[in-house]
Amino acid sequence: MASTGRPSAGSHQSCNRALELIASRRAHHLEEWKELVAIPSISTNPACSADVARAAAWLSGRLSAYGASRSEVIATNGHPLVWAEFPAERADAPTVLVYGHYDVQPADPLDLWESDPFVPTERDGRLYARGASDMKAQVMATMLAVRAVAEAGPLPVTVRFLLEGEEEIGSPSLVPAIEANAERLRADVCLNPDTGMIDARTPSIRYGLRGIAYFELTVAGPERDLHSGSFGGVVHNPAQALAELIAGMHDESARVTLPGFYDRVRELDAAERDRLAKVPVTDEDIRTLAGVPTLWGEPEYTVVERTGARPTLEINGIWGGYTGPGQKTLIPARAHAKISTRLVPDQRPSEVRQQLEAYLAAATPRGVRWSLTELASGDPFICDPDSPAHRAFAEALREVWKAPPVLARIGGSVPVAADLERLLGMPSVLTGFALPDDQIHSPNESQDIANWYRGIEAIARFLYRYAETALAPGGAGT
Repeated sequence: MASTGRPSAGSHQSCNRALELIASRRAHHLEEWKELVAIPSISTNPACSADVARAAAWLSGRLSAYGASRSEVIATNGHPLVWAEFPAERADAPTVLVYGHYDVQPADPLDLWESDPFVPTERDGRLYARGASDMKAQVMATMLAVRAVAEAGPLPVTVRFLLEGEEEIGSPSLVPAIEANAERLRADVCLNPDTGMIDARTPSIRYGLRGIAYFELTVAGPERDLHSGSFGGVVHNPAQALAELIAGMHDESARVTLPGFYDRVRELDAAERDRLAKVPVTDEDIRTLAGVPTLWGEPEYTVVERTGARPTLEINGIWGGYTGPGQKTLIPARAHAKISTRLVPDQRPSEVRQQLEAYLAAATPRGVRWSLTELASGDPFICDPDSPAHRAFAEALREVWKAPPVLARIGGSVPVAADLERLLGMPSVLTGFALPDDQIHSPNESQDIANWYRGIEAIARFLYRYAETALAPGGAGT
């Protein structure tokens, strides 16, 4: 990537002072991170609603203490948002919106944790706790970086924060909140550290995200559970019918068979395939990380392309009938499956639902009926990885890690990036300091502490570099 140019003397001095502050406060920063992680802000559990609100209040209070001119907890129909603003000295300075979420997944199964999930524990250079990586580490890194930059001298950019408490449940309140607070959220670019790195030595910027459409499918047959001896062989078993439907959703080449599923998929051109070929991830890396003997998927695409730039359909759960100990001979009246699809530009969740419904209408056997409930959706996102903001962040990462960042697409979904682009015309720089082995959403989630310290420094450097780029003659914009 092209360099963004060297900071001015004044900016260079302020940047050095900010980095000195960050280095001198490492022990204190770690303790503050632990305070946030210790709050069990599990958004999906109603019993934790008070803890979610406590986390929001904690964040708002810290942002005020760090120098925000304004910091507010904004009520929604669900869990609250946290908004804050750190204004730049110059009126023509660019504005950066920092997005993050402070809610976490449930910690279950608790018996698989080696330490209490809400008692942050240091082991082997990592901090273990639920939310330690996803994404309280990333939220704290941005807050602490902005604090240091604000104290080191005039802020080179205006920084606004948008921290939500519902990301782990699909962000149901986020779009209405963005629409209602559009003027307070407007910025030249969003810094979103909710992705991660390839490995501890390779900083990363993600320029594409897959979207999601998530469903629950129910297949129903008889009015009640039936005796399998009396009715087996004459009544189609809904669990078997569900298995037949699921088995037909992929062909022998691992392609999804929903009618029209690939019609709007944006194919990879030679330049992008060349860019993705530079991502240092191999088949063996994925096999080792997943703990499987062999890989599966479309054979004409690499693992990097399949996990970031190709759409998928996955079965997330199947249940129905008797699943307790021992035997119970029955034909279940109902069988169910959770089905998620990961989408790429230019697919749309609403169209994928229609495609799934068309498949079910054509493939469901006689004697059973189906119903489909949409549980979550989010559009895919892709942006220009060579924008001034991306170049500024790439240079900041290079300075800290002493290595050029990898540009890659990510297989997961962060719907807010597409929402901000659609509602406010705001591009996003997607990054983060989580690692593939952080075990996010799993027992023993953790964050590499040294990597987290480097992340704080990189964000501080970015704020100076982006200001220098945007304020240079002809350099305005993202």
